[in-house]
Amino acid sequence: MNGTTHAVIGSTTGFVIANSLQTSPSVTLFLVGLGGVSGLMPDLDIDGKLRGKITLSHKVIQLSALIIGMMMAVYSFFEKAENERWLGIGIGFLVILIASLIKQRHMLTITGVAVLVGGFSLDELWLILLGIFIVMASFSSHRSYTHSIVGVVFFGCIAANLETTLGIKGVFFTCLGGYISHLLADLKILPVNKRGVKLFLPLSSKEV
Repeated sequence: MNGTTHAVIGSTTGFVIANSLQTSPSVTLFLVGLGGVSGLMPDLDIDGKLRGKITLSHKVIQLSALIIGMMMAVYSFFEKAENERWLGIGIGFLVILIASLIKQRHMLTITGVAVLVGGFSLDELWLILLGIFIVMASFSSHRSYTHSIVGVVFFGCIAANLETTLGIKGVFFTCLGGYISHLLADLKILPVNKRGVKLFLPLSSKEV
């Protein structure tokens, strides 16, 4: 299934959750966007060499890193003390700069390291975990660990900490729902998919 479809399904998930919580228009818009990004996150493991059937290009990785950098800069500007504020903004713009240079999968590793450093600098656990996730995704084969229950649990930890940091109800379920929707859409039982996902790694490498 292609990236556009994953993003639409993830965004729809965010909208459903926002509607069920009766959030404000601004929060609803945020959750819809967050759901779309979460719906694309499992495909950060694409190696950019077009091996087999590839659903996303490196431009999606660029977009994801760009969004992360902008979020870091905006969050630091509004939420951090003066010294930490400018450090966070600087790191955010560094991530954006790196994003503009991304061409192949090895660049994703650098982006993950930058996010990880930013997380430690800002003392934000969700950013630290996200950095680890991005680095691990850059070394994973497509539709492996990011498309498994292990990936779901790890991303759920990121989502839980992000909701705690932002204090916005629905962030956790939007992130997790968007992520899971990607895995469900990639299942082999769907006629549009020639391949499935290795849902039970590392216990089993069988595609489902």
